[in-house]
Amino acid sequence: MSSTYRLQGPARCLGRLPLPGGLAALAFIALWQVLALCLGPDALSGPVPAVQRLIEILGGARYRPDLIATVEGFTMALAISWIAGLAGAAWLGMRHLAGDVAEPLLVSFYAIPKVTLYPVVLLICGLGLPAKVTFGVMHGIVPVVLIGMAAIRNLKPVYVRTARAMQLSRLDTFFHVLLPAVLPQFITGMRIGFSLTLLGTLIGEMFGGGRGLGYMLIRAINLADNDTIMAIALLLLVFAVTANGVLGYIARRMAGD
Repeated sequence: MSSTYRLQGPARCLGRLPLPGGLAALAFIALWQVLALCLGPDALSGPVPAVQRLIEILGGARYRPDLIATVEGFTMALAISWIAGLAGAAWLGMRHLAGDVAEPLLVSFYAIPKVTLYPVVLLICGLGLPAKVTFGVMHGIVPVVLIGMAAIRNLKPVYVRTARAMQLSRLDTFFHVLLPAVLPQFITGMRIGFSLTLLGTLIGEMFGGGRGLGYMLIRAINLADNDTIMAIALLLLVFAVTANGVLGYIARRMAGD
C-alpha cells in the first residue's frame, strides 16, 4: 500500500503540471542556446546573458523612465482600442446597413501597412505620447471591431426575437441578451487587439519616441547591443504570452469549457 501511494503521489503532481507549455518553453530555450552557440555572441546572445541583461534593465533606475513610458502609452492605447472597438462592434453589429458599409472599409484599412501612415500620424500628433498612442490604436482597434461585429451578426435570430417579444430597448437588448452570448468572441477580439496594440505602440516608440522599450530597442540595434535586443525581446515575449494566456482562460471559462 505504501509503495502504491508513493507512486500515485508523484503521478498526481505530474498530472497537474502544464506539460505542453513547459516542454515548449524548454524546447524554445534549448533551440535558442544552440543557435547562440552556432552563430556566436556577435550575432545572437544566449539565454543567460539575455536574462542577466533583463534583470539589469528591470532593476536599474536609469531604465525606469523607459519602462514607465511604454506602460503608459500601451495602457492608454489598449484602453482606447478595447472600449472604442467594442462600442463600434456593438453599433455596427446591430445596424446591418452601417455594418455592410463599414466592413470592407475596415478590412481595407487593416490590410494597409501602418508604417506607411506614420508620417501622417507624426504631422497630426507630433512626436511623443500622442503619436505612440495613436499608432497603437491604429493597429489594435480594427480586429476588435471586426470580430465583435461578426459575432453579433452571426447570432441566432431567436435572441433578437426574444428581446423584441419582451419589448426591450436596444441598450437593454445589447447588455442583457447580446453581450452574454457574444462575450467569448469579444474576448477573442480583445486578445488579438492586445497583441497588435503592443506591436503598434513599440513601433511608434521606435520611429518617433524619445523614451520607451521601442526606443531602447532601436538604439540597441544601431549599437549592435545583442544582449539588450534579446533581453527586450524576451520581456515582450513573456508579457504577451502571459496576457494572452489569461485572456484565453477567461474566454474558455465564458464559453463553458
